[in-house]
Amino acid sequence: MRIWDISPPVSAASPVFPGDTAYAQDWVARIGPGCPVNVSAVTMSPHVGAHADAPLHYTDDGAAVGTLGLAPYLGRCRVIHAIDCGPLVEVRHLAHAVRGLPPRVLVRTFARAPADWTDAFSAYAPETIEWLASMGVQLVGIDTASVDPAASKSLDSHQRLRRLDLRVLENLVLDDVPEGDYELIALPLKWVDADASPVRAILRELRP
Repeated sequence: MRIWDISPPVSAASPVFPGDTAYAQDWVARIGPGCPVNVSAVTMSPHVGAHADAPLHYTDDGAAVGTLGLAPYLGRCRVIHAIDCGPLVEVRHLAHAVRGLPPRVLVRTFARAPADWTDAFSAYAPETIEWLASMGVQLVGIDTASVDPAASKSLDSHQRLRRLDLRVLENLVLDDVPEGDYELIALPLKWVDADASPVRAILRELRP
């Protein structure tokens, strides 16, 4: 059964949203006389790499990521291509692929994901979030840093997610994934007070 790894590598070179804490790793113990193990300490924003935002990220009274149910992050999903669609993923960019839509939708906007930070990325139009929710979608994902434009202060698409109780995955890598249906596995960590969590997101070929 084929597996697509849709998580970017995470290292000190990983691009981060301006102002976020970049990934850093230090060694607190190394194998040597009197020490049988290597142990590291990691500092990072939970938004580095592929990650799941929690409602706490965009509202003070929202649920933390460790309290969220796991069902939305596991199951049938559809990858839809909207490559080079412009600043916003609009309904018209997805309409060709919504017949029999499963509860999870991942949108590919890059022909090839950039290695460095760029704020010239595609985000979801709030109306697109609303439209997908009306068709029973429970989770949306995208191959960019945010479902809102980088300069947004109102975070309209995040606020639609909050109001509609949808889950979200950001910073996916969909470069080599054909349009179609897959099984998604992208479980957040049980960080009980955090506003987001890294995920190791994969897609599996559906069983016949």
